[in-house]
Amino acid sequence: MANKMPDALAKRQFLNVYICMKCNGRVRASVDKIKKGKIKCRKCQSKQLRLKAKERRGQKA
Repeated sequence: MANKMPDALAKRQFLNVYICMKCNGRVRASVDKIKKGKIKCRKCQSKQLRLKAKERRGQKA
C-alpha cells in the first residue's frame, strides 16, 4: 500500500513539470505554452515533452 504524500509536496513535485521524451530533461512550464509548442527542452531543444508520472509503474511487491 502506498503512502499518501502531503498536497504541498505533490504540488511542488508534479504541477506543471514536464519530462523530455529524448533526453529525460525536466522543464517546468504552463500547460498552455506546452500545447502551443513554445517550450523546448534546455538540453536537446526537442519539443516532445510529457507530464511527469505521479506513480511509478512496473514495480512488483
